[in-house]
Amino acid sequence: MTTDFDVCVIGSGAGGGPVALALAEAGYSVVVLEKGPWFTEKHFYKDELACCRRSIYTPRLWDEQHVIEDTDRNGNWKGRPTFESGWDFWNGNCVGGATNFMSGFFHRLKPEDFRLLSNFGAIDGANIVDWPISYDDLEPYYTRVEAEVGVSGRVVKHPHLEPRSSKDFPYAPTAEHPIAAWIDDACSKLGFHSIPVPRAILPYAAMNRGACSYSNYCGSYGCSTGAKGSSRAALLDRAVASGRCQIRPHAKVFKLTSDNSGKVIAAEYFDQQDTKRKVDARIYVVACQAIETSRLLLMSTGPKHKNGLANSNGQVGKNLIFSAGGSGSGDFPYAELTDDKVNDLKVRDPFVNRALQDWYYINDNKLGGRVKGGTIDFLFKHANPITRANSQKRGEHGLVWGEPLKKKLKSYFTEARYLQFEVFCDWTPIDDCFVSLDPDIRDKWGSPVARVRIGYHRHDLKIGRYLADKADAVFNAMGAKNVRSSVSGSPPANLVAGGCRFGNDPNTSVLNADCRAHEVENLYVTDGSFMPTGGSVPYTWTIYANAFRVADRIKSELGTRTDS
Repeated sequence: MTTDFDVCVIGSGAGGGPVALALAEAGYSVVVLEKGPWFTEKHFYKDELACCRRSIYTPRLWDEQHVIEDTDRNGNWKGRPTFESGWDFWNGNCVGGATNFMSGFFHRLKPEDFRLLSNFGAIDGANIVDWPISYDDLEPYYTRVEAEVGVSGRVVKHPHLEPRSSKDFPYAPTAEHPIAAWIDDACSKLGFHSIPVPRAILPYAAMNRGACSYSNYCGSYGCSTGAKGSSRAALLDRAVASGRCQIRPHAKVFKLTSDNSGKVIAAEYFDQQDTKRKVDARIYVVACQAIETSRLLLMSTGPKHKNGLANSNGQVGKNLIFSAGGSGSGDFPYAELTDDKVNDLKVRDPFVNRALQDWYYINDNKLGGRVKGGTIDFLFKHANPITRANSQKRGEHGLVWGEPLKKKLKSYFTEARYLQFEVFCDWTPIDDCFVSLDPDIRDKWGSPVARVRIGYHRHDLKIGRYLADKADAVFNAMGAKNVRSSVSGSPPANLVAGGCRFGNDPNTSVLNADCRAHEVENLYVTDGSFMPTGGSVPYTWTIYANAFRVADRIKSELGTRTDS
């Protein structure tokens, strides 16, 4: 049987880009179906209205939304459409996906992350399992990502440094703000081990991409120089240049059609004119982002998949995870600092690039003994002026107006600098965090939208609070004023995984160890959906690495390559 392509990849972010590049470079024909448009560097500019306050790089919620289920005051689950709440769970619908807009904080998982159940034991009410692969299986692919995507940094020894097959990163660290030295000094006095943060950002021009421009607008913004290691800039542009990869933007896949044997035989999609089209391939790779991947599989019923593709065990959409933790901040008023320190703080553009992993594992009787901890990253408050100004509109007695508001804004923007931290710890998988199809609300193409229940485990709050207290101590040692922090069970919409976890048991997992569906011989899932637990770091590097690993498995499955 002839097919249009060897491989059809649905989604073009961190899970799709490595597969497309690796297979195209190996000689296979690849088509990438991406729901959003195809932006390039010329489309990315530092405009807060375009980036963060309007739906330019993400869908309009009126056209495409989610329904989020949370508990009400009485503890009952209630669903609310995001068009009503304004709580946007889209993170970048365009070629390259959300990787276009990431901050590029790249930390690896550590060996014990792959065996949380075995190493730390069960938690009541949680669905913790070991991974079917080990850190050693993924380590060569972490190293590959460093070179393929372009990761900059500096390896330093610390108590929880993971094993590495390379001595250092292929690119030197990006420029660091003077406050990084303040953090190092405070941590040293406290007996902590501050570490440089690896970034998926090029410090100088390489690989036909420009250098970082240090514009102080990175996270949430597309990169106009190509320095950021997005799937588009680092991988897909090269895949297309091979002549064996075709990208179809504005291709909204609404169903994977399967035959009587259960194999996928076509991806059906709407094009930019909302005309129904289809493409067939030998292998199908779904990488739509965790929520949307589960949604697509649930919508893709067929003769052998009455409850959705690969879902006879009812596990598609289950065990969704986000990133637990919290955040905090501290103020550095210029009036209370020496001239040298004020001059340090007035440097605007370089990154802070500092983190702590001293408590990646915690041994504390107050927490019940040895438990999994997490990561603390330091960064300046985002530069977005509208968002920052809006935060100043209230005072002790309500809204502030006129001259008092002007004075407050002047003080806020010109008389101090504000440092923040973010805590990353495991989002414990539970039964009440999952994706289903909403029975009533549909998107503009008539498909049911994803209904997302966002329950969390209280254990996560204890770990987040423990870590936040450590970060508070660093800020206090630095002399920060008004130090405050919080932890929450509210999920960060930009850090989501799970829903199609991989494992060795077909009864309790959707995918096998190679991320191929147990029930569908020609279907793979390579976005963050595969992750049964998330570790205590941002997910992107792990998704990239695993997608390269799965690409190698697909090459073995395809066998003899097609003619180029």
